[in-house]
Amino acid sequence: MTIRTYQGKTPSLGERVFVDPSAVLIGDIEIGADSSVWPLVTVRGDMHRIRIGSRTSIQDGSVLHITHAGPFNPDGFPLTIGDEVTVGHKVLLHGCTIGNRILVGMGCIVMDGAVIEDEVILGAGSLVPPGKVLESGFLYVGSPAKKARPLTDKERSFFAYTAGNYVKLKDQHIAEGYGE
Repeated sequence: MTIRTYQGKTPSLGERVFVDPSAVLIGDIEIGADSSVWPLVTVRGDMHRIRIGSRTSIQDGSVLHITHAGPFNPDGFPLTIGDEVTVGHKVLLHGCTIGNRILVGMGCIVMDGAVIEDEVILGAGSLVPPGKVLESGFLYVGSPAKKARPLTDKERSFFAYTAGNYVKLKDQHIAEGYGE
């Protein structure tokens, strides 16, 4: 079963959301319009909430989870992802905040309490440690992620382009009868 209720909370999908049949969504999850969740993705809102904005793509093999509230983290850390975000293949997002118009490169790890502000590119394979803030308008790379340089105008225009491209792609998959 792709979409599962847990402790009375059922994932909520906005209009025209695509969820691949091999993906798993559990619990307190909200996904905005025209977003897509691709093969073998796990989105597990079983101990805190997960919010994903509109026109956002979560690509193959990614894992999205939270940090529960407890003695070491009194409020826990929900997972929040903004609009027009492209999350590359095999990304791990855990209890962090991702702004709007972000590219998270393939294989990245973003840890508890980290914040990626709007319009950031996080290079493939980068690690954002717990609590780190990535400032808007820059490319970050490495493990741990470090500010490399300001984004170019061409790179900034890529955010809307790639979001639109994934909206078209998920619409094609829906038209062929796949997904939720």
